[in-house]
Amino acid sequence: MAKSKHSALGNRLIASAKEMVAHAKGEVTLDVEEVRVPPHVDVTAIRTRFGLSQAEFARRFGFSPRSVQDWEQGRRKPESAARAYLLVIAREPKAVDRALRGAA
Repeated sequence: MAKSKHSALGNRLIASAKEMVAHAKGEVTLDVEEVRVPPHVDVTAIRTRFGLSQAEFARRFGFSPRSVQDWEQGRRKPESAARAYLLVIAREPKAVDRALRGAA
């Protein structure tokens, strides 16, 4: 039996690339999954679960302190991307910490 010249990951990447080309040519239709971001996120509840001040929360997760203040006081609502990020912070804080630590 001949050994593949690509690793398992390499084979999956090649297959994915072929699938993308076929999709671009209209030869295949790919499944689409819609993500629904909730219209409201309780920023105060998320922040207080970590026991952080507004400034500490902003610094730890890359928000401006003014945005956190405005969100919590109801002057502004987080945009869709910020709400999605806040949900990830609430549900998977260790993953966020790992990702942000590696970014520096």
